[in-house]
Amino acid sequence: MTLLRTQLGNTLRGHRLRQRRTLRDVSGAARVSLGYLSEVERGQKEASSELLASICDALDLGLADLLAEVSSELRGADGGLRPVPPTAAGARPAPEAAAEAAEAPAAEPALALVGAGQPARAGLRRGEAVSLAA
Repeated sequence: MTLLRTQLGNTLRGHRLRQRRTLRDVSGAARVSLGYLSEVERGQKEASSELLASICDALDLGLADLLAEVSSELRGADGGLRPVPPTAAGARPAPEAAAEAAEAPAAEPALALVGAGQPARAGLRRGEAVSLAA
């Protein structure tokens, strides 16, 4: 089983590396020590929602987008979702496959935002908290 903090760290590191930014650059922009950011990226420290929001701001990444990506990765790592077979563009799946998919129970999200039914906001402001439910 993959730990949430491990997947959060891997995902944050991936975004930082794709932007070709250093730990020093992101830690300065996020106002967190370089060592602590490194530990968060390696999954050794549990990041608070405030810290995650600050790191996301520094990476120009929406906190909700980060959490959705992590949730998707956790589901894939734990085998919670079945892969969808590829179909030709515009092609419809066979009736048997459609019936089977309709009978299958819906997969529960590995990570959910509490209050996700509320109207979407452009982003969280510094100091706002996010509640997570697994």
